[in-house]
Amino acid sequence: MTQERDETTATPIAPETEGRTPLLEVRGLKKYFPVQQGFLRRTVGYVKAVDGVSFTVDPGETLGIVGESGCGKTTLGRCLLRLYKPTDGAIQLNLDEGSLDIMDLRGDEMKLFRRRAQIIFQDPFSSLNPRLSILDTVGEPLLVNNVARGRELEERVREVIVQVGLRVEHLRRFPHSFSGGQRQRIGIARALVVNPKIVVADEPVSALDVSIQAQILNLLERLQQEFHLTYLFVSHDMSVVRYICDRIAVMYAGKVVELGPKADLLAEPRHPYTELLLAAVPRTARGVRGQRTITPGEPPDPSNLPSGCVFRNRCRFAQDICAEQEPALQKVDDNHFASCHFADSLELEGIRADASGRS
Repeated sequence: MTQERDETTATPIAPETEGRTPLLEVRGLKKYFPVQQGFLRRTVGYVKAVDGVSFTVDPGETLGIVGESGCGKTTLGRCLLRLYKPTDGAIQLNLDEGSLDIMDLRGDEMKLFRRRAQIIFQDPFSSLNPRLSILDTVGEPLLVNNVARGRELEERVREVIVQVGLRVEHLRRFPHSFSGGQRQRIGIARALVVNPKIVVADEPVSALDVSIQAQILNLLERLQQEFHLTYLFVSHDMSVVRYICDRIAVMYAGKVVELGPKADLLAEPRHPYTELLLAAVPRTARGVRGQRTITPGEPPDPSNLPSGCVFRNRCRFAQDICAEQEPALQKVDDNHFASCHFADSLELEGIRADASGRS
């Protein structure tokens, strides 16, 4: 695909974690979808779903990707797994078997990558084939990747089904006989059966009841310890992300506008958009009333992004420089990054836990 590139904008550098080799390195990742019109389907523009995203993920870490609907979270996750082919950028997965350049995988490297990187889908109903039994559904990745067959396959499926909280007698049943929470457990088992190193969890609890959400989140935490997993946890729910994640990356209009450790980002946000998201988190501690922040406007059209800062039309702190110059994702504290011209001077409201651990 031929596509215009802005040569004046330097590729952003992914924030590094000192002292460790990251499991996943993402630099300047872009995914543009062409906008076509007319009988000849001429390309007249591009939807910039992911636009210059950079970050790293350490082994055993859970990185949360949060933002409003349409900000590019799911597209980012699918690009990392090569379910979508990225338009530009670099993605590297560092494994014991060696480093994989995800942008240019072929043959045996692609097979290895498919075993080491898996996804948990958002919808537990449409993500399972209604014509396949649970044994066939969970065992399919083993067949496709030539990991196991026959009795060995069934034994491996039995093992992982029990680990996710289901029973062995469920193996011969079909998806229609399970509840939403049970179906999501099946989806988790399908992702873990090939022993991946990294799992993209694409809003895995958003379609479930609140009580079931807690069970699935606790299950994911336990499985992370047992399987030594690394998670990229995609969600629009800040309450869920602050429960399970170690670091949080906030996305807006295809860009990462803030990235940092969970405690720092929640207590002292450095980007006005992060403050907006935190204002929507319910407060449960006695005597604590969250102040609702009313922000005018809507997210910009990803096919026609504004000049300068993509959030400037909704930001109460916007000044002339915000329209003229796009802010880079820069370090504002230890392992804390924000793309705002005034990140060092703004006093933004976060959320803090009380003595009982509630907010």
